[in-house]
Amino acid sequence: MNFRPRQKDEPEINLIPFIDVLLVVLIFLMLTTTYSKFTEMQLRLPVADTDSQRDYPKEVIVAVSSDGRYMVNKVPVAGRNTESVASAIAEAAKAGKDSVVIISADATATHQSVITVMEAARRIGLTQITFATQSSAQAGGK
Repeated sequence: MNFRPRQKDEPEINLIPFIDVLLVVLIFLMLTTTYSKFTEMQLRLPVADTDSQRDYPKEVIVAVSSDGRYMVNKVPVAGRNTESVASAIAEAAKAGKDSVVIISADATATHQSVITVMEAARRIGLTQITFATQSSAQAGGK
């Protein structure tokens, strides 16, 4: 009979599966993170719950303030009529007819101000229009 004590193997923690899981979680978080875009004017965006935000490479961002002023890609527009907004959008739309107009209007902006931007985009032939909003969670925190 062998009464000698057996050598017990020291338990070891295998970190490779742990690191694999952390890398997968990190990649998932990096891909699902959205980045906010800020405009030069202080705007309170209307609230809407959105599924996802997209980033358009051919975008023209038109900001509409509560008092009816316009900015196209952070450049103030001189007038408040449809013609001046249309000419500013036409200058900013480098992709031509493929450009996407993103209307970032203040929540208290008049309906006519937003319609002016839509009419200006229609006059120069831009048909892809979307609206910038903020989620309910962002609106509640402010």
